[in-house]
Amino acid sequence: MSPAVQDAAPAADRNSGLAGHNRISTQALTSTAKAAAAEFFDVSPASIRVGWSDDQGMLAMALSLPVSLPALTRIAADPGLVTRSGGSVWDRAHAAKPYLLEKVTALTGSLVSRVDIRVTGVQLSQGSRVR
Repeated sequence: MSPAVQDAAPAADRNSGLAGHNRISTQALTSTAKAAAAEFFDVSPASIRVGWSDDQGMLAMALSLPVSLPALTRIAADPGLVTRSGGSVWDRAHAAKPYLLEKVTALTGSLVSRVDIRVTGVQLSQGSRVR
């Protein structure tokens, strides 16, 4: 099912005399969502799955992805590292929702109503190894 893509242009722009419409493909929306989520969670876009559904004329985005975390040995040596790396997995997923909603809406012009996130695993973040 192709998501319903809304033209978010103001009424003045829509009435400028230019006939036609703009469509953003599902693939373009998905690539944009993957890039934004990969940047926020510090993971590869290839490891992210994105799904779209209609939410009363707007788009609902569903993401399944791993999150990047410091190695447990690094956290044991420096417990404050959890806070500096964005908090717990729950905190990071919660903070990502409004960021991703705004980012994807701003980049695509599509009206995203909500973001659902499913964390599927953990990837160790790159950093100096503990010796």
